[in-house]
Amino acid sequence: MFVLDSHCDTPSQILRLRDLSKDNDHAHVDFPKLKQGGVDGAFFALYVPASMNPEEGFEYAVRLLGGVKEQVAANSGKAAFATDMNDALANKEKSLFSVFLGLENGAPIGDDINRLKYFYDNGVRYITLCHSSDNQICDSCASREKTWGGLSPFGRKVVAEMNRLGMLVDVSHVSDDTFYDVLKYSSKPIVATHSCCRKLADHPRNMTDDMIRALASAGGVIQINFYPVFLDSGFVDVLRNSGIMERGESVENKFIADPSDPVKRRAWNCIQDELMALPRPSYKRIVDHIDHAVSLAGVDHVGLGSDFDGIEVTPDGLENISLMPVIFDEMRHRGYSEADIEKIAGLNFFRVMNA
Repeated sequence: MFVLDSHCDTPSQILRLRDLSKDNDHAHVDFPKLKQGGVDGAFFALYVPASMNPEEGFEYAVRLLGGVKEQVAANSGKAAFATDMNDALANKEKSLFSVFLGLENGAPIGDDINRLKYFYDNGVRYITLCHSSDNQICDSCASREKTWGGLSPFGRKVVAEMNRLGMLVDVSHVSDDTFYDVLKYSSKPIVATHSCCRKLADHPRNMTDDMIRALASAGGVIQINFYPVFLDSGFVDVLRNSGIMERGESVENKFIADPSDPVKRRAWNCIQDELMALPRPSYKRIVDHIDHAVSLAGVDHVGLGSDFDGIEVTPDGLENISLMPVIFDEMRHRGYSEADIEKIAGLNFFRVMNA
């Protein structure tokens, strides 16, 4: 079985001086944890905050890309880049972890469609069209007043060029109208690399039943996110009432500004410990979302996109990626066949990549 996680925000942690060769404390992803968890490959997302303008975002994405390249080069006996299923299977034969690349937030493209080719040539194989605000490509699910009513005219060109190049169009974070526009204008199957089911947790980041059905009908795949806020509506209140996020934001920002300062790192780790002490939904809730998506779309259109390293808190029992097997054990307990588990573990996403 090839286990693929379609979304980890690990490049951002590399800029925070994480050494992936070590089993890091207070970390979701590093090479020892990936090996322990039996994870064979993951998309490392080059996450660009929505607060950055296109030029700042492009420079930042290039920095993230450089950090990933340095870490892979420094761990050549443990990991190698991959851009397709064949690369990944060849790496697995050599006992190497496969590092795929995605770009989270299309804002760094600016108004220069040729930048798509730049990212493609540097190994990026999907782009999450936006993040927490509208950009020049499309509307975000997080914006109150939408700019475009879906895809912008430029966004339609972006989707067409991504289809031509062979880059997956990722609809996680987009508005509902953008989602349906992407389905309309994309000539290839699309993906939601880290999203959950709105029926089970009423959050705009999650997909409605109709969206999940439409995604599957077009040949795409929904990759279930591990963030407790997207897994269980009740946790939203737990998190809000704790007040930890408000206190933690300034602590984290100080740490990001100077990750080499051990005092600032310890302060941020203390905030992480407080978050993890909250009553969190179980990892079994992930399988509830898998069950629901499978009931709508079929077992060929569901996968896993953890959002590890981009989420502040994890499900109970799945504190980092070394514990990934608990998901498959729970699926076996619920009656999934090994063939079906293999599809959800990675084959479904690879099928869409191949398409």
